[in-house]
Amino acid sequence: MIFCLYTDYGAQNSKPVFEAFAQSILDAGHEVIYNEPYRVGDHYSNYDVAVIWSVLWHGRMAKNKDVWDQNRLLGRPVVVLEVGGIRRGVTWKVGLNGINRAAYFSPRDNNSDRHRLLGLSLTPWRTQGDHILLCGQHAMSLQWAGMPVQSKWVIETIKTIRTHSERPIMFRPHPRCPLPNIEDGFKNVYRQQPKKLNGTYDDFDMSFNNAHATVSYSSNPGVHSVLNGIPAFVGTSSLAYEVGNDIDFLHDIENPAMPDRQQWLNDYVHTEHTLHEIASGIPLRYLLDQITS
Repeated sequence: MIFCLYTDYGAQNSKPVFEAFAQSILDAGHEVIYNEPYRVGDHYSNYDVAVIWSVLWHGRMAKNKDVWDQNRLLGRPVVVLEVGGIRRGVTWKVGLNGINRAAYFSPRDNNSDRHRLLGLSLTPWRTQGDHILLCGQHAMSLQWAGMPVQSKWVIETIKTIRTHSERPIMFRPHPRCPLPNIEDGFKNVYRQQPKKLNGTYDDFDMSFNNAHATVSYSSNPGVHSVLNGIPAFVGTSSLAYEVGNDIDFLHDIENPAMPDRQQWLNDYVHTEHTLHEIASGIPLRYLLDQITS
C-alpha cells in the first residue's frame, strides 16, 4: 500500500507523530510519500491511504479539509493523527476515517491491562456537587459540522439547562473560541477561563471542582468528566457517549445516569498510543485490519 502523509498541513507538534507513523508503515513493507496533490485537473493521485493531522480546519491545518473531502468522496481511507487526551503530549490519537466516536481505533471488548499500564483509573461517581459546567469547543473542527453558530448553541443550551435546574452554570469556552461576555445576559452564569499551563505547547488547566455535571458536545471535557466521576451530557460523536447522558436529554440534568464505566475504560485507552507504540506499528496493525477487511 502507498500512504501519503500530509505533513505540510500539520501542527507544530505533529512532526514526531508523523515520523513515528511513517516508520511503522515502512517497517510493515509499505510505501510512504509526502504531500502529494490529491488532484491535478481530472487526475487523482494514485495512493491508497491519506494521513492528515487533525480535522480542525484552521490555520496551517485548513488545507486538510480539501484532502479530507476529496479522499472521502473517492471512498479512500483517511488516517487522522491528533493530540491525545489521556496523557497530553505523551499519547496520541491514531484513528481511521474520523476522530472520536466517528473513527475506528482498535477492536473492542479489551481487558484492563492497558489502563493499568497507563496508570489511568476511574474516580467513583460524584453524587453531590454544586454547579453545572458547560464547555464550548472549536467551531472550525469537523466535529462541529452541521451544528449551529457556537454562540447560539451556548445561549440556547444555557436556556435549556435553566428550565430544568436552578444550579449555578459555569461556562468554559474553548481556548481559541472565547465567546467574550456571552454569560453576561444571564443570572447565576459565570465563566471558567482556561489557563495555559506553563512549559507546555498547548495544554490548559481543567477543573471539575464541585461540579454536579458537565455539558459538552464532543470535545475532551466529556471524557475527562466521566473519568473524574462527574456525570456528563454529551453528543453522540463524543467518546464519552456510551457512559454519558445524551445532550438532548437535559431534562435529566438533576438526575443524571451513572453507568458502569469499566469496559468503556478498557476500550477507551486503545484510542491513543505513545510515540514508541506508534513507531512499533501497534495502531497501524489495527487500522490495516479494518482497511483490508
